[in-house]
Amino acid sequence: MNRGVVFCGLGALLGAAVASQIVQRVPSLRFPPTMAAPVDQTPIGMRSANPRIASVPPVNLTPEEQANIYVYEQANRSVVNINTRSVHHDAFLMLQSEAQGIGSGSILDKEGHILTNYHVVEDAQQVDVTLASGKTYSAQLVGKDKTDDIAVLKIDAPADDLYPVVWGDSSNLKVGQRVYAIGNPFGWDRTLTTGIVSSLNRSLPSRARHRTMKALIQTDAAMNPGNSGGPLLDTQARVIGMNVAIATQVGQNAGVGFAIPANRIQRMVPVLIAQGKFTRADIGIESVGETPQGLVVFKVTPGGPADRAGLQGFRMVVRQYQRGYTMYEERRIDRDHADMILAVDQQPVQTVEKFLELVEAHQPNEIAHLTILRAGRKMELDVKLGAS
Repeated sequence: MNRGVVFCGLGALLGAAVASQIVQRVPSLRFPPTMAAPVDQTPIGMRSANPRIASVPPVNLTPEEQANIYVYEQANRSVVNINTRSVHHDAFLMLQSEAQGIGSGSILDKEGHILTNYHVVEDAQQVDVTLASGKTYSAQLVGKDKTDDIAVLKIDAPADDLYPVVWGDSSNLKVGQRVYAIGNPFGWDRTLTTGIVSSLNRSLPSRARHRTMKALIQTDAAMNPGNSGGPLLDTQARVIGMNVAIATQVGQNAGVGFAIPANRIQRMVPVLIAQGKFTRADIGIESVGETPQGLVVFKVTPGGPADRAGLQGFRMVVRQYQRGYTMYEERRIDRDHADMILAVDQQPVQTVEKFLELVEAHQPNEIAHLTILRAGRKMELDVKLGAS
C-alpha cells in the first residue's frame, strides 16, 4: 500500500483556472426537496434585524463546546489567509502559465510579521495577506528556512489591525491532549477543526535535499490543502505548533497531520527576521529514541561531528558459520552497543525537541558537552559541532 506525505498548502499545483473552478464547484446550501426550511419560533419583537445574527445566545453548551468557542474567539483574528501568484515559463514551448496558491499564517507582532510555511510562498512572484477584518495587504518575504519549512513575511498594516498570537510551550505536550487547527482549507477562510495530539517525535523528509524534519507533532485534527502555515493551538488558545503536512493516499485529509513544534519556531523566527536565514549547528546524529532516562542513539552520520567524537549508535554484528558444505551469514543489531545521551551542557534531555534546542543554541564550530551512558558507565564527551 502506498502512502504519501502532502505539504498542505494549495500551491503551484493549482492554476488560476483550476482555483476558480474549486470555488465554482462548491454547491449552494439548500434544504432537500422533502424538507421544509425551519421556522423561526422566536417572537417577532425579539428577532434580530439581521437574520444571520442569533437573537439569543446559545444555551446548554457542553464544556467541550465552550472550550471550542473560546479557542476560536481568542485565536481567530490572529490567523491570516495567504494567496500567492506565480508565473512559470516553458522554454521549450515558448509558453508561460500562471499559477495560484493558498495557505494560512499567523500574526507574530504589531510590526506586521507573518509566520507561514516556506512551501506556501516558495517561487511566488506575488503574495497577498488577508486579515480577519477582510483587508488585504501585499507581503514581502523577509526570512526563510527550507529545512524546517518556515517563512516570515512582512506586511505594512496598521498596528490596530494586527492581533499577535499567544505562544505556548511545545516541550511538555502529551499524547491525547486536545488541540485545534485554524486555517484556510480549500479557500474556506478561518476554518476550525479539532482533534488530539496523536503522537510526538515524528520525522518527515524535508523539502531541503537530504534533510529531515524532526520531532514533529502528529495530530488527527483535520487538515487539507490550504491549512499549511496555520496554527495548532491548545485549549488555552496558545500556539503549540504550525501545521505543515498530511499523510494521505488521496491528497486530502486522512486523519494524520503534522505540525512544527512552537519552541523550535520561536528560536528561529528572531534569526530569520534579523538575518533572512537560519544557520543551525549540526551534531551529526541521524536518529535517536526517547526514554525516561535520556536519548538512545540509533545512528550517527558517518564522518560527522558525533562520529568523530566517538559517539556510538546501534551496531550491525555479522556472524558466519558453516554447515556441511554450505556457508551461512547471520546478521543482528547490537543495541547494547548504543550510547544514551543523558544531558547536553549539564542540562538533562529526555525529548528530541529539548535536545535540538540545546544543540541549536550553539553556533557551528562550538563545543557541545555531552553526558552519556555507555555500557552502564557514565561518561563525558565533547563534540565540535558542524554547520547545517
